[in-house]
Amino acid sequence: MMRGLSYSPDQADTTRPRGDLQVIKTLLPFLWPKGDSEIRLRVVVAVACIFLAKGATVVMPIYLGQSVDALGVKDVAVIPVALIVSYGLARFLSQFFAQVRDAVFAKVGVRAVRRSAGAVLAHLHRLSLRFHLDRRTGGLSRSIERGMAAIDSLVSITLFNLAPTILEVLMVFGILWRRFDLSFGIATLVTVIIYTAFTVLTTDWRLQFRRESNALDNRANTRAIDSLLNYETVKTYGNEAWEVAEYDRVMSRYETAAVRNQSSLAALNIGQGFIIAIGAGVLMVMAAQGRLAHRMSVGDFILVNTYMLQLAQPLNFFGFVYRNIKQALVDLEKMFDLLDVSEEIKDKPNAPPLVISGGEVRFENVSFAYDPRRPILKNMSFTIAPGQMVAFVGATGSGKSTIGRLLFRYYDVTAGRILIDGQDVRDVTQDSLRRAIGIVPQDTVLFNDTIHYNLAYAKIGAADTEIEKAAELAHIHKFIVSLPDGYKTAVGERGLKLSGGEKQRIAIARVILKGSPLLLFDEATSALDTHTEKDIQANLREVSVGRTTVVIAHRLSTIVDADQILVVDQGTIVERGTHDELLRKGGLYAAAWEKQQKTMALADEVSGDGFAVKAAE
Repeated sequence: MMRGLSYSPDQADTTRPRGDLQVIKTLLPFLWPKGDSEIRLRVVVAVACIFLAKGATVVMPIYLGQSVDALGVKDVAVIPVALIVSYGLARFLSQFFAQVRDAVFAKVGVRAVRRSAGAVLAHLHRLSLRFHLDRRTGGLSRSIERGMAAIDSLVSITLFNLAPTILEVLMVFGILWRRFDLSFGIATLVTVIIYTAFTVLTTDWRLQFRRESNALDNRANTRAIDSLLNYETVKTYGNEAWEVAEYDRVMSRYETAAVRNQSSLAALNIGQGFIIAIGAGVLMVMAAQGRLAHRMSVGDFILVNTYMLQLAQPLNFFGFVYRNIKQALVDLEKMFDLLDVSEEIKDKPNAPPLVISGGEVRFENVSFAYDPRRPILKNMSFTIAPGQMVAFVGATGSGKSTIGRLLFRYYDVTAGRILIDGQDVRDVTQDSLRRAIGIVPQDTVLFNDTIHYNLAYAKIGAADTEIEKAAELAHIHKFIVSLPDGYKTAVGERGLKLSGGEKQRIAIARVILKGSPLLLFDEATSALDTHTEKDIQANLREVSVGRTTVVIAHRLSTIVDADQILVVDQGTIVERGTHDELLRKGGLYAAAWEKQQKTMALADEVSGDGFAVKAAE
């Protein structure tokens, strides 16, 4: 067993419970949506069908009892056909209206699942980069999956089981009271109340096991997904057995919680069965006494017995219903908790879109810190003229990559401001800002789909001719058409079926297709070998002609022709100028350049920018 490593729980597991009423309040707008008259009409019709179905159900025993009394008369010569037909018709209508209710309401439930899941997904996409760097993908996806299933379960159980059961109990109470005696109705209500109270209290007690098993299920799922996403690292270090052991460690705790959950369920079922048996026995004794005292007929005795049989089934099912409602509320709570995560980066009300007139980028006294205790950028100022290429170099942790994140407004500056053509990036819409900037990252992550899909993602709806032209300009078209499936070739998870150079060319093609006036190259060639780097660098130079370009550089040889090079050290700009000017100064840049030149022969095996390695940005 490896020591010193432990698996941290999903952050979502520690979210403060919002409460059942709050969960229901959040769900209701999806079931009764504003402006959707069709869905609202379906809800009304479904509720009407519930009343009609239960009305038919509770009159069945009356017709049955009257038929028995009619047949019990001495020398009966005529079969009570009308009563028997009425009984059969009531039974049919009970099933008919129940099926109509299901059919009418089906679209309501599915639409609620669709809209609520869409709302959660949209909210997650609006959250800041900080949230997505901290989140656990496995636990997050499991919470959403269970939440979607919980909506369908909660809606169908509540409308199709809980509400009809309550309605039937009230109807039976009224009928027994009016036809016989108040004591029959009271006995029925007392049985139901005791049964319900026992079920609620016991189920609430059992919820601790459900919450615990959910949390452990999330952890186990996250553990498995993380290990599979990083399978290369797992194999590189030979830690397959340890990953399985860690997964089993979490699953062992899940097993304990799940067994407790099932054991407590058995205790609940036994208690429910006992209460129903006692209640039914009391009512039957009362009915038998009424028959012996000639206050009730044989048909009345059968009527009471039939009502108890009819009530016993939904009441037995009520335990399952309540458990599932509570479990669904727990699952739904977890999904809706995601909606409570605040948007760190938000557009101002009525924010206008960014208007590009030239492409000037200006940082004015910008300071920033991911953590207030550790400043990253300190009072940084610079201007990139329209069409210029400006490169940022520096040690790892100096803050150069943070500049790109702030330009995209993945974070807001702590102080100062960032202007594009005189417009503060905080005053314009995020969508227009990010559409105006094309990026070629160090590690291009692709969707597990075709090459065509990944290229077209830069411009949804682009014609095939546009996509192929962009691929040609990125010098990857010939490679794509040489593949057996051409543009329909699947790239695999994160694009792992392609080489680093092929993925970078796809990233370049996407930038070309996107047509953004501003470009950001974030160490776009640092992970490539020297030969591939030179080819990609030539592509990047072609793409950046006439566009304002920001280059975050790792290898200094890639930015020698930049209009301006800014050397960043500990969050401040310590040197600036062209390549030749900085060499003449003999400072940090010159020293780094000299070191890289000496190690150029080993460039394919040794990666370094000549600066001292510092803490990660």
